[in-house]
Amino acid sequence: MRVVVDLTRCEGYGQCAFLAPEVFAMRRSEALMYELHPADSERTRVLRAAAACPVQALVVDQVHTLGRPAKAAPLKPANGKRPVEVGRIVIVGASLAGLRAAATLRREGYAGSLTLISAEPYEPYDRPPLSKQVLTGQVAADDTALPRRAEFEAEWLLGQAATGLDLAARQVHLADGRKVDFDRLLIATGARARPWPNAAEAALDGVFVLRTNEDAARLRERLTARPGRVLIIGAGFTGSEIASVCRELGLDVTVTERGKAPLAGALGGTIGAIAADLQRDHGVDLRCGVTVEALEGDGDGRLRRARLSDGTTLDVDVAVAALGAERNVEWLEGSGLAAGVWGVACDAGCRAFDVNALVTDNVFVAGDVARFPHPVYEYQFLSLEHWGNAVTQAQVAAHNMISAESDRWPHVSLPVFWSAQFGTNIKSVGVPTFADEVVIAQGSVAERRFVAVYGNRGRITAAVAFDQAMWLDFYQAQIERAAPFPPGPGMVGRPDGLQVMPADVPQRISPAYGATVVLTGHNPDERRVTLQRRH
Repeated sequence: MRVVVDLTRCEGYGQCAFLAPEVFAMRRSEALMYELHPADSERTRVLRAAAACPVQALVVDQVHTLGRPAKAAPLKPANGKRPVEVGRIVIVGASLAGLRAAATLRREGYAGSLTLISAEPYEPYDRPPLSKQVLTGQVAADDTALPRRAEFEAEWLLGQAATGLDLAARQVHLADGRKVDFDRLLIATGARARPWPNAAEAALDGVFVLRTNEDAARLRERLTARPGRVLIIGAGFTGSEIASVCRELGLDVTVTERGKAPLAGALGGTIGAIAADLQRDHGVDLRCGVTVEALEGDGDGRLRRARLSDGTTLDVDVAVAALGAERNVEWLEGSGLAAGVWGVACDAGCRAFDVNALVTDNVFVAGDVARFPHPVYEYQFLSLEHWGNAVTQAQVAAHNMISAESDRWPHVSLPVFWSAQFGTNIKSVGVPTFADEVVIAQGSVAERRFVAVYGNRGRITAAVAFDQAMWLDFYQAQIERAAPFPPGPGMVGRPDGLQVMPADVPQRISPAYGATVVLTGHNPDERRVTLQRRH
């Protein structure tokens, strides 16, 4: 039995922890931790918990071993409409977005050839537990496989990296020399951890990144060996969650952050300052405005110390580079698609742009690798590494791949993400970085149970909850109807003297860094774009 909790839906009611306490546990008041692969003896209790969940956030399923296609009858279309005729669909990237797209295609009645290609040799697995349950030892790294809501017939090419795309021939090129034909293609190749930039230092024994289940297994093994001080480089969500696990394991940990506060890149400096207090209260040696200039090893190639930009040195046995992600787009170089360090650009219907910014009709994009415009945020292009976005965007992309143009959907869901760290459930709806002001609209910062509401030019644009997730549905509706900022009086739990503060969102680095374009031709029928990469 495999269990996944859709934490974009979870609001911390705790019914699961009450009904199946051996599988689900609430840390503090809302931070849910759970077994992904509980014993079959727990099945009845888990099913009762799934039935009792007020927001239906639990997914329980059996998963068969992947391999050759299993014969299964195509499912009936969920929307009652017949899909358009499409001969062969190929999905490159078989993680969360790819898996969800494949399941959606079959659910909507697509009965044609379906192939999933993945560079990783594993069946699709869930990444959020890697920086939480896996590092604490609650779950083994190879027990994080995603359940499939329904079995579906498909050809799985696992451990086969895509190396090229020929748009004219409609072929995906594989590392072993094969070429896979397609009529519709979904690009869902995701992202990878950005490595420590000095290759020799990155190769030291004791230097880690965290993105894959193999990364998590290696880091878990090293943390289990009770190292001396652990250094986390970067205080985004992944770095902060690893620091939280280190403190939970009783390990000394230092976190360095280039910005003024942890999570400031996602939540702004004002709320980031609260996250800084949270870390320090739990014993983290947090150093903001500081970078790591060098990692140094001993004669045996083992990490021993780090030199910091403030002139100090740290004796460390483990360093984790939590420097964000790089999109997996190298295989698309020269394909003619608008793909670069920003990801693969697409329209709201998930159709990829070519380098001329023209929409393609047979290539779609979803998940971490996609960069798409969102009407709520002035049509700015967003790149989101969120579990919820991968799910909803993949469903839209799959629907549009087999639908007539008049029946296609836009991907306009509001972004939702969550993080469990230091016993606190941090959850967000909207885009906090698209804001210039913020207020604490409910709860108490001193108690670390509050809702921060973000605004931009008099409109609510996002909300972030610390152990107050049940409020987010309300604020999602406020964002969707362009409600005025700050929130009006008379709301339950609103503190006296609502104080509007600067959101203190750091200036973003241009996503075009690393690439530019050259225009050629004169007349409209001649004007074309060539993508030029900077190396």
